[in-house]
Amino acid sequence: METHISCLFPELLAMIFGYLDVRDKGRAAQVCTAWRDAAYHNLQARGIRRVQILSLRRSLSYVIQGMANIESLNLSGCYNLTDNGLGHAFVQEIGSLRALNLSLCKQITDSSLGRIAQYLKGLEVLELGGCSNVTNTGLLLIAWGLQRLKSLNLRSCRHLSDVGIGHLAGMTRSAAEGCLGLEQLTLQDCQKLTDLSLKHISRGLAGLRLLNLSFCGGISDAGLLHLSHMGSLRSLNLRSCDNISDTGIMHLAMGSLRLSGLDVSFCDKVGDQSLAYIAQGLDGLKSLSLCSCHISDDGINRMVRQMHGLRTLNIGQCVRITDKGLELIAEHLSQLTGIDLYGCTRITKRGLERITQLPCLKVLNLGLWQMTDSEKVR
Repeated sequence: METHISCLFPELLAMIFGYLDVRDKGRAAQVCTAWRDAAYHNLQARGIRRVQILSLRRSLSYVIQGMANIESLNLSGCYNLTDNGLGHAFVQEIGSLRALNLSLCKQITDSSLGRIAQYLKGLEVLELGGCSNVTNTGLLLIAWGLQRLKSLNLRSCRHLSDVGIGHLAGMTRSAAEGCLGLEQLTLQDCQKLTDLSLKHISRGLAGLRLLNLSFCGGISDAGLLHLSHMGSLRSLNLRSCDNISDTGIMHLAMGSLRLSGLDVSFCDKVGDQSLAYIAQGLDGLKSLSLCSCHISDDGINRMVRQMHGLRTLNIGQCVRITDKGLELIAEHLSQLTGIDLYGCTRITKRGLERITQLPCLKVLNLGLWQMTDSEKVR
């Protein structure tokens, strides 16, 4: 009489799977329900509560049902994940789950967000970058069900508008309380957003520490006036916001911000006057990115004397910067650990020699820089 492996008790299967590594356990879990239960029982016994799935070949519910105490689930790039698949996985409250990554799950819509808001009320981190079918209705559902949310990534969710940001910020209390505890909010490449969104954020999300508005072409200097008194804000990314100019930087500097990081790279209306404003009102910055801005040695001169705590300075593709600017940086920014000089074609060996003497310097980007023939001869 032959004995098949299917005759083994679940406890014995779990012992056998205990000799497999995590990857092989995942493969074994796809064979059948009994093997799945045994494999995930073993994962639980080892205390594994953070799971990343690179490709979904079976139902997501297999994973969810097998790990009752799961804390982090990363499904980033699972292109075949649908609302139906997620709906079958989330059928009851999962109080332990704190982080869910659905980035680039392009078939996910507001329907899934309804499930998440209903059953994952303890969620603190939600990644939806590239989920281009999410709309303002989805944000309303999030604002209704996920009051504990601390970090939300909505990168390239192209359908979102000021209305959706209003939901998050608690501007529609009759329908949803809002996610008023948010500390990090990424709105990169949300093209429909305007200054009204920034007004909502400033009024409702007072505890926000990080705000990414890069590539949001609809915001302007006037919107930055709303942000200028957000005392908790520490990092602001305005990269490639085409309508931001020196006036907007003035608004930020004249407010009560205590920023440690500011990125205005590729804002081609930002120039030397902005550096003067930064020196006056944003002198606590640790990181400043000005790549491709219209700044010169004069602007550097107006800034460096007040920025002694600066650690990272990115001025790549600022083609008006010369050795004089580098000498000013070397003289006054002694705490600098990293500098980007990519595409700064007017600097020479002389300026670089000064920069490399900075005592804390660890990172130096010199892409596209070439030594001149006269310097090679020396």
